[in-house]
Amino acid sequence: MAPGAPLSAGLRCAHRLLAEAGIASARVDAELLAAHLLADAEGRAPGRGEVAAGAITGRFTVPAGYAELIRRRAAREPLQHLTGRAPFRRLELLVGPGVFVPRPETEVLVDEVSAHLAARRAEAQGSEASGSEPPGSESAPDPAPLVVDLATGSGALALAVAQENPGTRVIGVERSETALAWAERNARRVAREHGVRIDLRREDARDALPGAEGTVEAIVTNPPYIPEDAVPRDPEVARYDPPEALYGGSPDGLAIPTAFLERAARLLRPGGLLVMEHAEVQAGAVAALFRDRGFHRVRNVRDLTGRDRATAGLAPGYPGERAESAHPRDERASAP
Repeated sequence: MAPGAPLSAGLRCAHRLLAEAGIASARVDAELLAAHLLADAEGRAPGRGEVAAGAITGRFTVPAGYAELIRRRAAREPLQHLTGRAPFRRLELLVGPGVFVPRPETEVLVDEVSAHLAARRAEAQGSEASGSEPPGSESAPDPAPLVVDLATGSGALALAVAQENPGTRVIGVERSETALAWAERNARRVAREHGVRIDLRREDARDALPGAEGTVEAIVTNPPYIPEDAVPRDPEVARYDPPEALYGGSPDGLAIPTAFLERAARLLRPGGLLVMEHAEVQAGAVAALFRDRGFHRVRNVRDLTGRDRATAGLAPGYPGERAESAHPRDERASAP
């Protein structure tokens, strides 16, 4: 993989080395790392297809530094740390040491928040048309609803919600100074490229936003939830994701998610949405925690692989709650 050698040979060698290291996405990673180094002066990188085609035609040769990146990836350093980028929804986020790398499976949480906000807007329009909801009613949706991302990390969920729901106020809460610095970088980047702004706060999610109780329309969170004695299977996670973003603080991994849930219950307005990520095996336990704290319409949310990725529910106090309490129902939602 000497610089200037045919890229076709370099890709074959890289693929073999990464596959031997146990990386399931060896071919993809080899092409993405080549694309990263082939970016132009303005940072525009060719797509994977363009890299593959350019290797075949001889347009591209092995770029300088490629062998070193392949060596580091074979040692199981995360791809996103090597490129400094992680795609999430419609955004490209900056990531690196000290911040949790956002995963594609987490993207379904944004869909849940967007659907809830759309439903609340429709309710408001219907109430205005019928005259059934007096101005200032407690259950009337806020024209600029507030969404909070507890433990925002890189800012992925907060920024995606803000970018996809214009007019929404979004606050990202993060305890880690290092992670918050990454979120601030991403917030500046998204503001510059998309004109979207969020508010970031360095606070502990377990007692975040004092004084905002009862005012939040939706809370989204990907809390740490790995059982304290468990070891993540992938070296990229075990060695490089910050432990405080992984471990849930108890043998079942649910101590911290439970604390987040309790704070969310206080922050949400009646009928406000909470959507929380968790492990597939925790779905039943998390749903029970929601119900125990008075949430209604509690349901598991499946990701694109069909796994129970999150639980969603509405905070108590909304119209129709008593009727639903008499006839409880469980629903399952699939990723669109």
